[in-house]
Amino acid sequence: MGCARLRHAIVLMVVMCGLAGLAEAKSVASIGGITIREAWARASMGQTGTSAVYVTLEASAGHGDRLVAAASPDARSAELHTSIMEDGVAKMRPLAAIEVAPGEPTVLEPGGPHIMLVGLGGKLVEGDTLPLSLTFEHAGTVELQVPVRGMGGAMSHGGHRSPTN
Repeated sequence: MGCARLRHAIVLMVVMCGLAGLAEAKSVASIGGITIREAWARASMGQTGTSAVYVTLEASAGHGDRLVAAASPDARSAELHTSIMEDGVAKMRPLAAIEVAPGEPTVLEPGGPHIMLVGLGGKLVEGDTLPLSLTFEHAGTVELQVPVRGMGGAMSHGGHRSPTN
């Protein structure tokens, strides 16, 4: 009886590890030499109608590219932005494109470059997913399902709590 329970526990652990691997695999996409990983959207606060998406982009050797557009059917627009400090005040500025150079990840994160969602049709709630398309100058367009993380619990790529917008 003890061996049967042990075998059952081992089988259960193997299945759970496999499911965790599938979940990890779904969070990674690639197109034309660009790998897209760790994408997440911030839950929206109140009725602001805005939020942001963060993601890590990696170009394979010799395949640099530029992220030139983003879109979501859940938002009126998805704009490429960066955050800058000007006279001690954090401000957002639009970007025409975001460079993705080979050899080093391009990290879109709180306080830096990001995708600003404007005119959301409804609140983004933790646990939901957001349909998002990313368009690259050379690689083309890739469709993603981006998980929505909570305001206080969302972690940036560096493992620090993300600031609110």
